[in-house]
Amino acid sequence: MGILEVKGVNKRFGGLQALGDVNLSVAENSVHAIIGPNGAGKSTLLNCLVGKLIPDTGSVMFDGQSVLGRSPHEINQMGISRVFQTPEIFGDLSVMENMMIPCFAKRDGSFEMKAFSPTLGEKDIVEHAEEVLVDMNMADKRNMNAASLSRGDKRRLEIGMCLAQNPRLLLLDEPTAGMARADTNNTIDLLKQIKDERDITIAIIEHDMHVVFSLAERITVLAQGTPLVEETPENIKGHPKVREAYLGEAQV
Repeated sequence: MGILEVKGVNKRFGGLQALGDVNLSVAENSVHAIIGPNGAGKSTLLNCLVGKLIPDTGSVMFDGQSVLGRSPHEINQMGISRVFQTPEIFGDLSVMENMMIPCFAKRDGSFEMKAFSPTLGEKDIVEHAEEVLVDMNMADKRNMNAASLSRGDKRRLEIGMCLAQNPRLLLLDEPTAGMARADTNNTIDLLKQIKDERDITIAIIEHDMHVVFSLAERITVLAQGTPLVEETPENIKGHPKVREAYLGEAQV
C-alpha cells in the first residue's frame, strides 16, 4: 500500500471521458511522475488528488483517509501541499512576508496577520520562516518584493511556502513550465535536496522529460484518461505502449 492510493477513478465532463478506471499507487518517500500527451487527463487527476474534483466513481486515499469533498484547508491539514503551474505568491509582499504567511494560518483556513498560528508564537514564526528561506537558498532575497523575482525564484518561493507547512506529500503541477534551462536545472537540484533532507513524498506532473527522468523513481503514463504503464524510468524508455501513445503507431 502506498501513502497515496487511487482506485477505480472515473470522471466525465458531459460526453468526454476525462479519466477512465485510473488506479495509482504512490510509495511513501518516493518521487512519482505522471506523464502523458496533452489531454491525457493529468490535470483532472491532480484535481481529484487534492479534492478539487470529485470523481464519478472510485476513491482517492491519503494515508488511509479519503481526500474527496474536503476543503483546501482540510487538505493542507492532512499534510498535502500543491504547487500550481503558475506560481501563486503575493506579489505586493516581500519574500519574507510570503514565507511567513503559511505560519499564520488559522484553524479555519483563513489568514490574519495579527492572529498567530495555534502552534507558533510570533518569534517562532519568524525563526521558522528564516529557516525555510535558508533551505531554499533565498535568505539574501528576504526583503525583495516578491513580484520582482525571476520565474525560477518565484517557483522556489512557492515551494518554500509549501514546505513551511511541513507537508508529507508535495504535488507539483508542471513546476518548470516556462522556465529557462538554467532555472529548470536549479529546480531539479532543489527538489533533489528536498527529497534527501525531508521525510516527504513528491508526485509530479511534467512535460519536460529531462525533469521527469532526473527525479522520478516511478512513472505512470496516461493516454486519453487511462493509465498505460506504471514502471521505473529505465523501463519506460522505449516501452512499446508508450511509443504507440506518443508516436501513434505500435513499435515492434
